[in-house]
Amino acid sequence: MFKKNCLTVKEVNHYIKNLLDGDSLLSNLWVKGEISNFKAHSSGHLYFTLKDETSTLKCVMFKSYAQRLKFRPVHGMQILAMGYVSIYQRDGQYQLYVQEMHPAGAGALHIAYEQLKERLTKEGLFDKSKKRPLPFFPSTIGVITSLTGAALKDILSILKRRSPQTKIIIVPAMVQGEEAPQSICYALDKMYNQEVDVIIIGRGGGSLEELWCFNDESVIRKISLSPVPVISAVGHETDFTLTDFVADCRAATPSMAAEIAVPIKEELILNIMNYRKRLFNAIKKQISQERQRVSYLAKSQIMRDPVKILNRFQQDIDYLNLKLMTECKQKFKEEQGKLGILSNKLDALSPLKTMTRGFSITYNKSGEIIKSIKQVENEELIQVSIYDGNLSCLVKGKEEGKHGRKVEL
Repeated sequence: MFKKNCLTVKEVNHYIKNLLDGDSLLSNLWVKGEISNFKAHSSGHLYFTLKDETSTLKCVMFKSYAQRLKFRPVHGMQILAMGYVSIYQRDGQYQLYVQEMHPAGAGALHIAYEQLKERLTKEGLFDKSKKRPLPFFPSTIGVITSLTGAALKDILSILKRRSPQTKIIIVPAMVQGEEAPQSICYALDKMYNQEVDVIIIGRGGGSLEELWCFNDESVIRKISLSPVPVISAVGHETDFTLTDFVADCRAATPSMAAEIAVPIKEELILNIMNYRKRLFNAIKKQISQERQRVSYLAKSQIMRDPVKILNRFQQDIDYLNLKLMTECKQKFKEEQGKLGILSNKLDALSPLKTMTRGFSITYNKSGEIIKSIKQVENEELIQVSIYDGNLSCLVKGKEEGKHGRKVEL
């Protein structure tokens, strides 16, 4: 009897799974709770636990559903999750298989907007130091928007009225819907290959959902790579999208973007006339000042009697010349005295001076000075230099002795 009613663990789990799957309440229900133990797997699946004050519920959200989320779930977030309860047969663990998820309270799009804004701000994409000034008088303007929207008509109307000579290049793009981000990125790439001075990108107003393509991360990063300044003109004055932060300039409306991009032709002509008048007055004033300066110089002493000034300088030259000659003579005298002292010292140390007192210098036949009797041999011819001449002598004998001892030949 026991063997007949015995089931395997797999069979038990499978039976419970069929019970749960067949329950109409558990097959489609909404659960409210706080996310904990959140983990985003490399496969794209999301694993987390929903909890309240007393209980917890294991949850899983597969990649196919997770990639549709407009926000990033985080630990501690209150959410509403829709799905079905079933059992994971391998572990015998029942869990909620989430198919849809929304933040409890704030909207998903709003949370996604704030999360992406915070992350890109930390990366530095919105730094004010990266903002470039708009060209004062662009010759070519690029416009990216829908061909059927009112925004394009407003932009073209204002550009033609304010600056009819400005060239306009239009690259159409979808500005609403799931395919809009890819369409906008494609339009930006195409525009980057055009010779434009500034780019206007935008559309008219709408809900947060309708404007969401201008909060897409791929669009934001593509705008940050623009080689020329970009004007973001999305929605109405109260609408803010992330393109407003990454662009070099934000316009509250597409019409205002056109007004910012180019000056009015009539105003330019009026400014040129004003500048011309100011320049003429400045030149006139400068000429008047220079005339006064020349008149003042003409009345100065150097212009009235320049010879007198030159004579005064000539006297200075004569004085300096006399002073130079006097100092040169004095210096020459001092150096001549020093030379005399050195000459007397040199004369006192001269060998010739010593020889006048009876000393002589003896050389052998090679011309070397003889300092020792060992340098000569008997019958050797030597040369003796005395004060008033030279003697040729023949050595007849040698005898060692002290210095100054008289040797008898």
